[in-house]
Amino acid sequence: MTERLQVSSFYQENQTRLKLKLRNNPRGLTREILQKELHRPGLALAGFIELFTFDRIQILGNTELKYLASLSDENRRHSLSRVFEFNIPCIIVTNDNPLPIELVQAADGASVAIFTSPLTTTEMSHLLSDYLDHKFAPTETIHASLVDVYGTGLLFTGRSGIGKSEVSLDLVERGHRLVSDDMVTLTRTAENVLMGTGREQLRHYMEIRGIGIIDVGRMFGVRAIRMQKRVETEVELVDWRADVDYERIGLDEQYKEYLGVKIPHVILPIFPGKNITVIAEAIALNLHLKVYGYHPAKEFGKALSQMMEDKNTLQSYLEKDFE
Repeated sequence: MTERLQVSSFYQENQTRLKLKLRNNPRGLTREILQKELHRPGLALAGFIELFTFDRIQILGNTELKYLASLSDENRRHSLSRVFEFNIPCIIVTNDNPLPIELVQAADGASVAIFTSPLTTTEMSHLLSDYLDHKFAPTETIHASLVDVYGTGLLFTGRSGIGKSEVSLDLVERGHRLVSDDMVTLTRTAENVLMGTGREQLRHYMEIRGIGIIDVGRMFGVRAIRMQKRVETEVELVDWRADVDYERIGLDEQYKEYLGVKIPHVILPIFPGKNITVIAEAIALNLHLKVYGYHPAKEFGKALSQMMEDKNTLQSYLEKDFE
């Protein structure tokens, strides 16, 4: 998780996307952004600073610029000097509004960067919030493999050497898509969704014991890879043990929690000859059925109960048949 973001990094990563231009002294690029929320300082400019959330990126739109333009030169300088007494990360002026000279002078005096953009305030707020939500989102890196199977993100976990990479490779060969092997970075988004990705340089490389490193993207083409995927089910591969009572019906669903988000957790015992790839595909398709409101284990339980009820009814009828 990013706890602080330097303004220079923010500018570099968003200069093209947000059409940003630096309009004053670059000394302000060394400041840091500590909050993902945004703020429009209209009330602060008008003199009410008791609830001024100064530690956020400040966005000046048409309303703020028109207010500043309505002030006399002296009052404008006084208003801005009061605002710049606070430790502001940076300022973004939207709609390519012209900058009052007093604003530039006050920002330079406080070493605060001013950016302009042709985007509207609404567009800027939307795009910038998405970026900051991602940068400040909680993250966790785990030892696992992540594969998109029929549109479902399956996270394969288990001890080192149990076969996570081999299962992932087999799934790719069957037409599914690898997100990352060995190390998966999990990110919780604002919608409480768990997203998984890999390290940028290593995400589509895979280590196969006995062969070495292979490049899945080059070997199978772009159809076999993707950059990120929502993690929807964890499949934990474990060694088969005869003394363990594994789930056989599916009514007792288990969940695993990452970063405060719970996902279904399937414990899959393996032994030589067992087709884990086909079972993984069945797990993905079974999840699809549940999403659409059909729970096979519950339906099986209903059918079994109905069968027992019908059998009892028939037995009762036969006991009363004296002819």
